[in-house]
Amino acid sequence: GVEDEAWFFDTELLVVAERAGMRIHEVPVDWVDDPDSRVDVVGTAIADLKGIWRMVTRRPPDEPRLGSAPAAELGAQLGSQLVRFASIGVVSTIVFALLFALLAGPVGFVAADVVALGLCSVANTAANRRLTFSLHGRSGRARHYRAALVLALLPLALTLLALLALAVAGVTSLPATLAGLTAANGVAALARFVLLRRWVFS
Repeated sequence: GVEDEAWFFDTELLVVAERAGMRIHEVPVDWVDDPDSRVDVVGTAIADLKGIWRMVTRRPPDEPRLGSAPAAELGAQLGSQLVRFASIGVVSTIVFALLFALLAGPVGFVAADVVALGLCSVANTAANRRLTFSLHGRSGRARHYRAALVLALLPLALTLLALLALAVAGVTSLPATLAGLTAANGVAALARFVLLRRWVFS
C-alpha cells in the first residue's frame, strides 16, 4: 500500500497501482499558482528522495525484467515505464533546480549547471534502473552507468546551449534561467527515455 502521507503520495500511488496490474489514465487539471505558498521546497525534495529510496528497497526481487514480457504485454509495459520515468523526472527536476539555485551564486551559472546535472544524472540513473526498468543486482551495472554517463551529455549540451542563448538575449535572472534550463531538460527527456530503454538498459 501507499505509505507516504505528504506530497509524494501520488507518485507512490501510481507505482503501487501499476505493480498491481491496474490501468492508469492521464486526466488534465487546472493548476493555480499560489504566490503565498508555505511549501518547504527543500524539505519536500528530501522527502521525495526518501520516498524513491523506500520504493527501491522494498521492490519485489521477482518482478519481470525489461524484455521478459510477452509481445501482448509490451504496450502496457511501455506505459508503466513512462509513468515511472516521468515521476522520477519530476523529482530530478526539483532537485536540479535546488542545486542550481544554491550553486549559481558561488560558482556561476555554467559550473552550477554542470555540477547539478552531473549529480542528478547519477541519482536519476540509479532510480530508473531499479524503478523504471526493473533491473537489480550488480549484473551489467557498471555498463549501465557508463552508458548513462555518455547519455547525460545530451541534456548537458542542451542546457549549456540554453545558457548561451539566455546570455546573448541579456537574461540574467535566476528564475528565467531556471525556466530555460527546465525547458531544455524537458526536450532531452523523451530522447533519454528512448535511449535508456533501447540502449542503456536493454
